[in-house]
Amino acid sequence: METLKLLRDYFPMAVFTGKCLVFISEDWRVELTEHKDSDFSKAQGQPSVIRVRIFKRTLVGELVPGHYEDFQLASLGELAEQIEKYVQLAIGANLRENIE
Repeated sequence: METLKLLRDYFPMAVFTGKCLVFISEDWRVELTEHKDSDFSKAQGQPSVIRVRIFKRTLVGELVPGHYEDFQLASLGELAEQIEKYVQLAIGANLRENIE
């Protein structure tokens, strides 16, 4: 959850639920969740995996899952930039203008 708390500062328009970081609009919902690698044979200090899931709202108001991708970058700045770029390409709009 530490990485999500840090990403909350980069994405001030997101809401931290304690479990995930959420962006929501009339048409979209974007969730960021943090996952630790449970393989203890790997070296310690690996960055967490941040899963980005994108949901599209249907005409009847239901959220349908669409794109998702896992990110694992050590640099918080690069991680935030790549997540922002991915979401913008997936929804076809500027993240800061449309998910607020």
